[in-house]
Amino acid sequence: MTYRVCFVCTGNICRSPMAESVFRARLAEAGLDDRVEADSAGTGGWHEGDGADPRTARVLEEHGYDSEHTARQFQASWFARLDLVIALDSGHLKSLRRLAPTEEDARKVRLLRSYARPSPDHRPSTSASHAPSESAGDDLDVPDPYYGGLDGFEECLEMVEAASEGLLAAVRAEVEGTAA
Repeated sequence: MTYRVCFVCTGNICRSPMAESVFRARLAEAGLDDRVEADSAGTGGWHEGDGADPRTARVLEEHGYDSEHTARQFQASWFARLDLVIALDSGHLKSLRRLAPTEEDARKVRLLRSYARPSPDHRPSTSASHAPSESAGDDLDVPDPYYGGLDGFEECLEMVEAASEGLLAAVRAEVEGTAA
């Protein structure tokens, strides 16, 4: 059975396609790309049908990632087929949880940076559905680089890459746990 992850930001042209591309690369490196699918969407439909922002594409390509992408809007009906919905900031987290048809679906929504490697005194959860702390005091948002320069896209990539390793470990545990 295929495990499905969807990354969600605002317009699906900057942060979420970046996270999707990085995570797909991590899945391929880990040999899990035949068991885990990753895609992305936006909470709004302003950019539906558009490619990734040129700055996103540039940063991805400069760092060796695929940048092929077509923007789309997240639909509530997708919860039924998804195992994990990864929000790029707390606003997306709240919107997606409100959109979720059931409490079980709402629990599928997690913040990407909650998977970033924690400090040595904090032990992360190994479950993809139960990420480390998402308390209001934690700054777990990936800032929207859209209105800034290329440096914001570079910073976004660094945050995405840092969280992708922890997310990969959590997804691997879920996939290997259900396949056993």
